[in-house]
Order: sequence, then C-alpha cells, then structure tokens
Amino acid sequence: MVPVDLHCHSNFSDGLLPPKEVARKAAERGCKLFALTDHDDTRGVALAAEEAALHGMQFLNGVEVSASWGKYTLHVVGLDVDPANPVLRAGLASVRAGRDARAQAMSDSLARVGLDNVLEGARKYAENPEMISRTHFARYLVEIGAAKDTKSVFKKFLVRGKPGYVDHEWARMHESIDWIRAAGGVAVLAHPGRYEMGNETMRVLLTEFRRLGGEAIEVVSGSHGAAEVGRFGRLAQEFGFEASCGTDYHATGEGAREPGLNPDLPIGCVPVWARWLQEAA
Repeated sequence: MVPVDLHCHSNFSDGLLPPKEVARKAAERGCKLFALTDHDDTRGVALAAEEAALHGMQFLNGVEVSASWGKYTLHVVGLDVDPANPVLRAGLASVRAGRDARAQAMSDSLARVGLDNVLEGARKYAENPEMISRTHFARYLVEIGAAKDTKSVFKKFLVRGKPGYVDHEWARMHESIDWIRAAGGVAVLAHPGRYEMGNETMRVLLTEFRRLGGEAIEVVSGSHGAAEVGRFGRLAQEFGFEASCGTDYHATGEGAREPGLNPDLPIGCVPVWARWLQEAA
C-alpha cells in the first residue's frame, strides 16, 4: 500500500466529516502525503492543513473542479494549488453559482414521480449550502426509504435517463485546467473509469486533456477495480501522463476505502507525488 491519498472530500463539499477529521483519519492510517480536494471549493484546506501539521503529515492544497466536455461531466483535480489565486477563486465561484438552480430542477423532477420536497431534505445534509449536490440528494433519499443505500440511489435516480437527473453546463474542461494552472497547480483527470464512454472516446479525451495542459490521471481510485487500474496505468504510460492515486473518500460506508492508503501503481507508471514526496515515489 502507498501512504499517499490525493483525492478526499469533507463537509465543505459532499463529504460527511469536517476537514480536520478527514485529515486525522488519513494520518492515523499512516498517510505521508494527503490532499483535500473538495468539489469546487477550497475553503476547507486551511483546516485540513492544520490537522495534517499536528500529525507530521505532508499536505497539499487541492480542489476537484466540475467540468463539461461535450455531453460528458468530468472532474478535474487540482493538486498543490494556491487557494488565494484570483483566477481560481473566480472560476470556482462561477461553478458554485449554478448549483442552486440545478438542485431545484432536480427536486422538481423527483416530485413528478411522487418524491416531494427532496431539496428541503437534501439541504439537511449540505453543511455548505453553496455546494448542494447529488450526493446530498442521495443521502436524503436513503433516509426516506427510496433506496437502500447511496449507490442504489444513483442507479435508480439522479443519472442520465432517470428521475432527478438534470443536464447542467459546468466549467469547460479547458477552463478548469487553466484555473488550476493559473493557481500553480497540477491538473489531474479524476477517476476516468467512471466516465461511461468507449475506448476511442476515452483516447480522444486523454489526447485533449494532455493538449490543454493536463499532466496526470488517476490510475488508482476508490472507484477503480483491478482491471481499470491496469487499463489506466497503460494509458498513462502511452499518453505520457504521471499517475495519481486517491481514495475519493466521502464517508465511511459510502466508498471502497477509508482515507489514507492506496494500492500501488502498476509497474512503469510515474507517480505524480514524486514531485512532493520523493521517499514515497
């Protein structure tokens, strides 16, 4: 296991725990290099950094930007960004501004299939009201018995073709990369195995991501199985990307792994964390 976790969430976006608790969990499992990467918001990183310092754990300021590429919604992680950078701050604020309208449209869609007042219920789970998301909706739908767990919610609702799904225009992929680079960060394509696209479309995406300034892809992810780790390890090498790893932790019981440790990369991959943590490379 690699003592690195470069993709985690707190309750500043759609995680359940405060930033300090997420960082503490990672440190207690032996993590040496940790990044908090909340969706479209960096306001939790200072708290996580404080906790990391108490445990002697190296910390990177991170963010996960919601991006649109054609008909696809993608996520681009920024590592080692400057949260005070005005370009990044303005960009993230613009992305957050669209979330309320989408949330109301999602709630209206669910009401049409007999699930009333879901937005009101989802807000109970959103400690940062600017960051209302599908995950908050999913937790409330589990609470009222519409599905047995959050994974089941996403199969039954909230995805394309199902009640509760709403098309939304996020930042363009090139914008998300530009914001991250303006803030001194490294742009990483998050969990590519989650995007429902064929091999040829994936190759077009990786070519475009590289051309626009993306430098790494997540090879190891909490949502990647062994076959996907192998596949994206090979693609990282073919396209000249560094390889990243992250648990994509949101809450205990909602994902594959707790924060802090990840399986090793496939042989031949160049770890992105070698930039910051030479001894773990």
